[in-house]
Amino acid sequence: MSVQCEVAAKSAAGAPMSLFERFLSLWVLLCIIVGILAGQVAPGLFQAIGRLQIAQVNLPVGLLIWVMIIPMLLKVDFGALHEVRQHVRGIGVTLFVNWVVKPFSMALLAALFIGHWFRPFLPADQIDSYIAGLILLAAAPCTAMVFVWSRLSNGDPLFTLSQVALNDTIMVFAFAPLVGLLLGISSITVPWATLLTSVVLYIVIPVVIAQTWRRILLARGQAAFDAVLAAIAPWSILALLFTLVLLFAFQGAAIIRQPLVIVLLALPILVQVFFNASLAYGLNRLLGETHNIACPSALIGASNFFELAVAAAISLFGFNSGAALATVVGVLIEVPVMLLVVRLVTISRPWYEAGQKPKPAL
Repeated sequence: MSVQCEVAAKSAAGAPMSLFERFLSLWVLLCIIVGILAGQVAPGLFQAIGRLQIAQVNLPVGLLIWVMIIPMLLKVDFGALHEVRQHVRGIGVTLFVNWVVKPFSMALLAALFIGHWFRPFLPADQIDSYIAGLILLAAAPCTAMVFVWSRLSNGDPLFTLSQVALNDTIMVFAFAPLVGLLLGISSITVPWATLLTSVVLYIVIPVVIAQTWRRILLARGQAAFDAVLAAIAPWSILALLFTLVLLFAFQGAAIIRQPLVIVLLALPILVQVFFNASLAYGLNRLLGETHNIACPSALIGASNFFELAVAAAISLFGFNSGAALATVVGVLIEVPVMLLVVRLVTISRPWYEAGQKPKPAL
């Protein structure tokens, strides 16, 4: 284990949950209210903001999304990739759940819940868009927030860091093809040019900026790096909240007409969260991984990189789309649901260790 990776892991995993993070669901609810009211009071202003775009990319939102994503990617040490060999089975479970089970199971759940069971209660012209939003949410594994969930469950910080670094590396190459495949399977038109542009704008460029900035800061010493991380910690959540105000200013009329839509969109997300967390947790137990490996593996499988999902949904389908609304519902329920998952994996530790099989030799 390199000293740099160990320091980075402890730094990423040891940060306490901030006030903004702890009450994220409350802030999202307030943004829903503010956005809906603002959209009704000043519709002309928000229509003007919506027209500020180049090549189908809204400039204010693009800037806000960079402010959201870059501080999170700054925490990721891609130098930790070589550490994945220390827990091959745990990493294998993480990759299987994140890239095979999670996106395809969400496509199935979205088709069942939104495409069939809830169809009579939803606007007919938004059904495909809602399904697309849920697929986008599932196709982006969690990045920064998983450090918080891992710490709260006493997860191994180096394993958490290495699985995040590996997932982010895969995401650069796999996000667009995977989303394109699942949208195609769901009979949703794939705007490939916009999808690839979104990947470059919201994954590739932020990764390059964040990692370049990270190297510059670390060259000045760990203290300088930690100081900058602490200073920019609120940026991501604040930018997300401003984005949500804009989004709900556009979505307000539709939500007022059908407030039940948020509850209906939340149900398949909840099913997916508990299914993926249980599957990853159980597979790690079956394969003989320790509890502090199983926890972050289960938690990254349950949570999402919702900032990327929101960005991609807005770019692909627009502010007024059901896709954008579906990704925001994921933001709304993220914190309380993930805190519940953390609680469940923590209190079940005696059960986990009592039935844990000996780890087979490689």
